[in-house]
Amino acid sequence: MPDVPVSSPGASGPFPESPSSRAGAPGAEKYPTSPTHSQRPQEQGIPSGRDVEWRPLVDYRRAGVSETTIHGAVAWATPREIVHSFGGDVLCYGRSMMKPFMIKPLASALSGITTPEQKAIVVSSHNGTTQHVEAAQSLLPEAEWGLMQTPLDVPLIQFGRQVRRPRRWYHCCSGEHAGILCACRQLGWPRTGYMMPSHPFFLAYLGELRRHLGSAWEPLRVARDGCGLPTVSNTVGELAFLYASLAKHRDEDWIWSAMTSHPDLVGGFGRLDSTIMKSGEGLVVAKEGADGLLGLSIVHPDYPEGLGVVVKIAHGWNSQATWYVARAILGVLGFPLRNPLPLNRQKAFLVPGVVPARYESALESVLTWDDWDPDRDTYDFDWQTRS
Repeated sequence: MPDVPVSSPGASGPFPESPSSRAGAPGAEKYPTSPTHSQRPQEQGIPSGRDVEWRPLVDYRRAGVSETTIHGAVAWATPREIVHSFGGDVLCYGRSMMKPFMIKPLASALSGITTPEQKAIVVSSHNGTTQHVEAAQSLLPEAEWGLMQTPLDVPLIQFGRQVRRPRRWYHCCSGEHAGILCACRQLGWPRTGYMMPSHPFFLAYLGELRRHLGSAWEPLRVARDGCGLPTVSNTVGELAFLYASLAKHRDEDWIWSAMTSHPDLVGGFGRLDSTIMKSGEGLVVAKEGADGLLGLSIVHPDYPEGLGVVVKIAHGWNSQATWYVARAILGVLGFPLRNPLPLNRQKAFLVPGVVPARYESALESVLTWDDWDPDRDTYDFDWQTRS
């Protein structure tokens, strides 16, 4: 078979000389033209991951030798200022971590017609258990279930053999989508096209972000999230500002109370955000987000207006590493977080920069391992003794 060139001087589009899997095909101009480093003109000025000064957050050591290092970025903020930044002000997408803010413009519409459980599922990224699915489905009459357009999925965390067929309701965002549709009916907004960036829902969401980030704020990018809804780009610092504002304005609607009163509906068994909210006893809201995001909104006497802390893991979601970082951050603030993930191979060590300098001495007392963690990576005898 003769070689087929991927591009030719006569290929259509603005990059006829560049290699592309779709060179010459309709819509080829939207595809990358280089697998290494070249960017399309409209991407200039948008930093890529290799441009970011990621910093080590935690490393795993076996007998004192560092085997794995987890890089990322951390920002601490009040509603007025960044109080600590480690790893750079990285540009990323807020993804599901932004659900409390996406739902805020709909809070009044949903307030009088939903139960506390329904409110919690609207701001959830749930595991897809029977409890989660029932709560999500209860937001809509069965005749309207077909309007809910999350992708087909299976439960996020399952037990036993996989026997479930993919369904839209199993998707972790089904509660949010159902809540949006329910609110659109109350507000008189069209429910067709509710996932489009031109829909009144998304425009109201942008208005909520500008309320906290300034009227002139505009996202550098708007992209389609994994569930089909639009997601906007923010820096880690901006995300921390938003989460600080969430604590400051926690009493203006039901979002804070719904999340802290029903944390297992927000995530589920074994989920970091649910566990944090149960440990926080009403003073901490936590929300995970793909890919590698954790947002913390904290009521604390050191920060009377509210504290927002955001963690971004460079390589994407890593629940165990994020758990250690969250345990350190919450621990120095007086919120103990138990670690349910035993280290049976290595021990984790935190980089002090994950917390502000004022808390570094307190960080020494926040162990990343528990007394029941086995120590299986060292020998309890001198291996050089051959007798």
